[in-house]
Amino acid sequence: MSGDAGQAIADTLRWLERAVIGLNLCPFAKAVHVKGQVHHAAFGGDDLDALMDRLLAEAQALVDTDPAERDTTLLVVPDALHDFLDFNDWVGRAEKRLRRAGHDGVLQLASFHPQFQFAGTEAGDIGNATNRSPHPTLHLLREDSVARAVKAFPEAADIFERNIDTLEALGADGWRALDVGSHDAKD
Repeated sequence: MSGDAGQAIADTLRWLERAVIGLNLCPFAKAVHVKGQVHHAAFGGDDLDALMDRLLAEAQALVDTDPAERDTTLLVVPDALHDFLDFNDWVGRAEKRLRRAGHDGVLQLASFHPQFQFAGTEAGDIGNATNRSPHPTLHLLREDSVARAVKAFPEAADIFERNIDTLEALGADGWRALDVGSHDAKD
């Protein structure tokens, strides 16, 4: 592993607390984080078949665990899928595998990447930071929890636009000042 699993998880927690929760990029994240319902895991290595197996195991563990104990899972991948397009392709395959494993309508897979780029944007567009994490990250969410959260937040459809406005006001210097990137000595 390029850094240890503990450092990759620490990087991800810093990003979660400072950017996702701190900037309110996801209004649903704070509650599950404060309640300790977010499971954090790291996958070491670059074997993509083994990563798929681990994702499927994490998905099953999430389904098998009481939501009051574990409502969501972040699987951090510091040593593989560094190219965003490769990552994006792999996520598409992972979504199909999750459906075949019986998780369709039960779990959603969200993804975050250090080089995330929305279609039609420039790589340096600050709006891309809404989905930029310190390491490639796979986020498993329970469909029921997402539905409850959206119901409790009537303007859920406006989150994306509000996030873009927040990041444009923050600017690239403000984003860098958050210090939410990888802290691996080799990066």
